[in-house]
Amino acid sequence: MDKAQLMKGILEGCILKIIDQEETYGYEIVTRLQDYGFTDAKEGTLYPLLLRLEKKKLIQGVFKESPLGPKRKYYTLTQDGEMYVSRFYQVWKEVEASVESIFGGR
Repeated sequence: MDKAQLMKGILEGCILKIIDQEETYGYEIVTRLQDYGFTDAKEGTLYPLLLRLEKKKLIQGVFKESPLGPKRKYYTLTQDGEMYVSRFYQVWKEVEASVESIFGGR
């Protein structure tokens, strides 16, 4: 089973939800993902996803001063991103119910 491939789409939705909760930057997103149990989440995995989400115009990034060192890129959701998060969760619940129906009947 290729866990990485399965996780990519799920991570995108979860990253968007984290950004939806508050304006944040890459390292903080990784930390939050790990706190929620995504122990494989690393900065090397996150930044390509953030770039893809920016290209899709689901998030926007702005460089801001950091109290510790160089400027950080802070992310917020766009209007399209807000709609995507809502739809992602609806689809997730449908998929979760279907998988649970199959595996729960064992």
